[in-house]
Parts: sequence; C-alpha cells; structure tokens
Amino acid sequence: MVRALLIVDVQNDFTEGGALGVAGGDRVAEQVTRHLADHAAEYAAIVASRDWHEPDSDNGGHFSDAPDFVDTWPVHCVAGTTGAEYDPLLTTGPITRHVAKGQGRPDYSAFQGTTETGEHLGDLLRRLTINEVDVVGIATDHCVRATVLDALDAGLDVTVLSELIAGVGPDSSAAALTEMEAAGATIR
Repeated sequence: MVRALLIVDVQNDFTEGGALGVAGGDRVAEQVTRHLADHAAEYAAIVASRDWHEPDSDNGGHFSDAPDFVDTWPVHCVAGTTGAEYDPLLTTGPITRHVAKGQGRPDYSAFQGTTETGEHLGDLLRRLTINEVDVVGIATDHCVRATVLDALDAGLDVTVLSELIAGVGPDSSAAALTEMEAAGATIR
C-alpha cells in the first residue's frame, strides 16, 4: 500500500478565535504537528487543503449575511487573509502539496480542490499511485466528512485518525463518524 496523509482545513478561521472556530481546533493543529514529527516518513505524500474563497463574492451562495450554518455561512477563509492561513500551531514544513478549494463556489471536500499547478487532488493521488489515506483536520462533521466520503468513492482505503480531528458539534460529529465508518472508513 502507498499511503498519504490528508490534512483538511487546519486554518485560522476554523480554530479558536476564527470566524467559524471550533472547540479543539488549536489542539488538532498541535496534534497534527506531533503526528508529522513522528510519522511524516511513513507517507508518500502529505497534502493539506484550505478553503480559499474569493474576496468580494458570495462564492456561489456559500457566504450569507443571514447564514443557516448548513448551506450558507458567514464570510471565512478569504484568499490572502489571515483567516485563510494555516493555524500557526500547524508545522507546514513536511507538507508536500497544498490544495485550495472553494474558489468561487461552496466546496467542502478536499477532492474538489486543486494544487498550485491546477491538478485535482484525485488526479494527484492517482499519479502518485496512492491507494491508502489517513485523514485528519477540521471539521469532522463538514469538510473531513466530505473528504472521507470522496476518498472512499475514489476507491481509496481510508483511515480517520480520530484524535486528530475536531467538529462543529458533538452530535453532528458523532453522526459523521458513524456515516464514514458505515461507508467503509476505519476510525482509529
């Protein structure tokens, strides 16, 4: 098996103090950094995704002044802003590829994003002959969930490292973990 680590949206706007900060976001950044220190050599690729929304746009209806927190959200992770940057507790040196998503549209899965050269994540993983991924990041019940389900749809073996994720709500996160496991992911 050729394995990659997918780090989903460990960004300032999703950690404590951010526009959509989740409890435990900074802890995830710290724990992912520790995981990288101990395990980076075990991965053929380490890919980090970021929401990278367009400024002066509702990004396909994703941003709203009256968000429902299901399909519409307050402004967050605008390209080039501090909120869109990685959490400073996440060490980015071991990351081999960066994926930007949500550029003018409401993307949730890292598989909807592209690398700096415009390559879609799925194409990158196929080119690197990756067939197994570990998934970590924020938020369990939104972007982690969507990324895991898309990875499974792509035929990858998926493991969610449950100590390295944080979600918006406890009930919705538990439901997302149940859904991911039922779809074929290993929760470890």
